[in-house]
Amino acid sequence: MTKEKKKKTHVPLRLNLLFFAVFLLFSVLILRLGLVQIVYGDDYKREIERTEEVTVNNPVPRGKMYDRNLKVMVDNEPLNAITYTRSQGTKATEMLDTAEKLAKLIDKETDKITVRDRKDFWILKHPDEAEAKITDADRKKVTEGELEQKDLYKLQIERITEKEINSFTDPELEVLAIYREFSSGYALTPQIVKNKDVTEEEFARVSENLDSMPGVNITTDWDRTYAFGQTLKSVLGKVSSSDEGLPSEKLDYYLSRGYSRNDRVGKSYIELQYEDVLQGNKAKVKNITDKGGNVVESQIISEGQRGKDLVLTVDMDLQQAIENEIEKQLLQAKKAGNTKFLDRAFVVLMDPKTGEILTMAGKQYAIDKETGKPTINDYALGNISSSYTVGSSVKGATILTGYQTGAIQPNRYFYDRPLLIKNTPQKKSYSNMGNINDLTALKKSSNVYMFLTAIAIAGAEYSPNRGLNIGPKDFDTMRHSFVQFGLGARTGIDLPNEMTGFVGQDTNNPGKLLDFAIGQYDTYTPMQLAQYVSTIANGGYRMEPHIVKEIHDPVDDNTQLGAVFNEITPKVLNKLDMKDSWIDRVQTGFKMVAMEKGGTAYKYFGGKNKAYTVAAKTGTAQAFYDGPNKDKYKGLQATMSLSMVGYAPAENPEVAFAVVVPWAYQGHSSNGLNGKLAEFALDTYFDLKKTRQQAGQTEATSENKVVNSKENEQEQAE
Repeated sequence: MTKEKKKKTHVPLRLNLLFFAVFLLFSVLILRLGLVQIVYGDDYKREIERTEEVTVNNPVPRGKMYDRNLKVMVDNEPLNAITYTRSQGTKATEMLDTAEKLAKLIDKETDKITVRDRKDFWILKHPDEAEAKITDADRKKVTEGELEQKDLYKLQIERITEKEINSFTDPELEVLAIYREFSSGYALTPQIVKNKDVTEEEFARVSENLDSMPGVNITTDWDRTYAFGQTLKSVLGKVSSSDEGLPSEKLDYYLSRGYSRNDRVGKSYIELQYEDVLQGNKAKVKNITDKGGNVVESQIISEGQRGKDLVLTVDMDLQQAIENEIEKQLLQAKKAGNTKFLDRAFVVLMDPKTGEILTMAGKQYAIDKETGKPTINDYALGNISSSYTVGSSVKGATILTGYQTGAIQPNRYFYDRPLLIKNTPQKKSYSNMGNINDLTALKKSSNVYMFLTAIAIAGAEYSPNRGLNIGPKDFDTMRHSFVQFGLGARTGIDLPNEMTGFVGQDTNNPGKLLDFAIGQYDTYTPMQLAQYVSTIANGGYRMEPHIVKEIHDPVDDNTQLGAVFNEITPKVLNKLDMKDSWIDRVQTGFKMVAMEKGGTAYKYFGGKNKAYTVAAKTGTAQAFYDGPNKDKYKGLQATMSLSMVGYAPAENPEVAFAVVVPWAYQGHSSNGLNGKLAEFALDTYFDLKKTRQQAGQTEATSENKVVNSKENEQEQAE
């Protein structure tokens, strides 16, 4: 019995050992699984899939542009578009297969195909023939380290014959054009394949076959439209096409700010200056890709938003009316003769108290090379990108510089007669005016008064037939003073590429300082003249001109503006370091120019029973033609340029103007284009103002009638 009992006790012990061993094995397994899942789980997961956040380049419309009266100037036109998005693991042969399918559904232009495109495509289409172009000797060089593997492809490219790259049929070239678009974009980023002239039939066919063409999709793109045609278009600026993408010279700048290479951006002027707000925010998508680079899941992070809208300071009714008048006057002047060099004219209207640009008009006359007929083109940009000798319009700055330096005092008299300076041609006014003061000098535009003022500023003395002790420092003195008004300096307008004008270099010639004093040495832009006269009009504050008034948040409802994002406030660049009484004195002289008989602008504004008063200064400059056709002529060609600056009403200015007509005529018989354009501009401004005020009063009256009618109905009901 004892032996049997012992045998029974040995069995549980073995089972316990077995159970313990199994327990240990399971513990090790569980521990290992925990280690794999918890410690190395992320690493293994990354082996299977990876997560990448990509900014998707879905076309987001740019912000719109409105004029100051909320008329749409620049808008977006929707376009049907076909796109392609390749995965990271997509092979070239797969893209080729998809391109061949798509080519059967759409028409694709082939004019952008390059020779290199043809060679790459030939290798893709003829792999065996391409491989045969590599010799055993070439492969041996790779083995021996003389060449790299990538150099073999270069050899294939070099050895493709002209006959081979010209062997493609038209349908094959169409496939190549599509394949070219497929391969030009980044992985996971949609690439525009076609967005111009996509027909409804093409759009529908592609839509029906999306399942058989991986990566192909349909969407809506946009294109800029201009409600007023060519009006102000050069200032509004251009936007790059989807083919151009980011400009190469600013590629790093844009890429560092989250742009994609094929993004459309502002290329010039307002579109460029306000790119940051016009561009909008693109949709963001988080793509989850497997190990092969294929997208297994996409999550939209943000839907994206179109760009913000701009409200410009420009009045398009005023702008168009003035542009039409410039065109009319240019054509009439060219027919009248004596205008061989006349080919452009400019008019700027500006609020002297805020710097808002109301009109920035410029037109250029040309002969169409094909038809031989005259054409008039937009040249509004010339108001900031071209400069001219403007003549006597700057004499207000000369007088004020004389006051500031102590060279003259208000009511100082000089005797106007021809000046005879050694080694200098006779310098005189258009007539001998006798003994005159500063006001008469402005009113009648005396050159001699300005000459003697400049001589006094330099601390020199005039004696007939003797030289003048004038040097470079005297030029510096006058130029420094002129810059306070904006003459010879960038105005600060919110547009790129503004020029400052040309500075005369012969500062050792005393006669040139006298020329400078009457606006016939350095050159100025029309915008500088507008800033200069605004500074006088508003009592001495140089205002920074601006063409954008407000920036608004975008809204889905295209019929209205969103909330104000930013309002451009007036900015004072500097205050003239001059007494208010001095500025008042020049203002009086300017008013005499336009409103008193004998004033050089009187025939345009005085005695005409106008509803407004004007202060102005005319300018006629003896210049030399240096325009686009100067190479046709031998030597310098003498011509006369015209200008006029001013403001109205004279007592409480609300609009300042600058008119410049370079190379207006030859000889001594002026065509008066400066005065005609200035008069028309002010007449139109005040007529529009009156019409709008009357319309506002009529609208208010109508609203009151409705309110009164409702109140009467309510009283009767009670």
